[in-house]
Amino acid sequence: MTIITSKANSLVKKTKKLLQKKYRKESYLIEGWHLFEEAKAHGAEILNVFVLQDYAFKVVDLANVFIVSEDILKDLSASKTPQGIVAEVALPESKLPQDFQGKYLILEDVQDPGNVGTMIRTADAAGFDAVFISEKTADIYNLKTLRSMQGSHFHLPVYRVKLLDVMVLLKEAGVLTIATTLSENSLDYRTLDNNENFALIMGNEGQGISHEMAKQADILTHINMPGQAESLNVAVAAAIIIFSLI
Repeated sequence: MTIITSKANSLVKKTKKLLQKKYRKESYLIEGWHLFEEAKAHGAEILNVFVLQDYAFKVVDLANVFIVSEDILKDLSASKTPQGIVAEVALPESKLPQDFQGKYLILEDVQDPGNVGTMIRTADAAGFDAVFISEKTADIYNLKTLRSMQGSHFHLPVYRVKLLDVMVLLKEAGVLTIATTLSENSLDYRTLDNNENFALIMGNEGQGISHEMAKQADILTHINMPGQAESLNVAVAAAIIIFSLI
């Protein structure tokens, strides 16, 4: 183990840049013991570990461990109170599946990191096989998204893709595509039959599903709301429909 005592250390300065999306080309940061243990348990490539002296005994089996002060650890974290550890993790490969059979979640231009993380975590809890997110959806390696996912991105693959291209592949594989939207042809989600192979599409918080995605979908669905609220939070709506479909 190596002790680092200064924020001006070249590795600290380089690592700190990973808090910004533009520098996350090959790796990203996780903070806290829960995410760290999830990364280890699911075979993520851990590149560097920054840990407080009091917790060094927990990572003696790893290479590239650096003992740092609380000030340095805070400098590498988006949290005011990091839980004793920050780690740099290599980005996973992003090859699309060869066989599109299973249950999928598609997120089109969802902006809020908390919503994105919560929906990915919900898909994980429901046993989904993968999540596809649009190019304009919030970054899943944003620390806010990571906290909301609680390690679910280690359990199922998340692909950032051109959604219309994926829709073509899903249709070719015979996967039923279900888009959440209000329209004349939209069905109450409670009337939908369960299906072993489907993809649920959730849209932007303000605009919903785009016209192009709705046009490509096999089924349009919605949640009836007998109360006076105009809409549901997108992550809440996703959870309701996800668990009704499995």
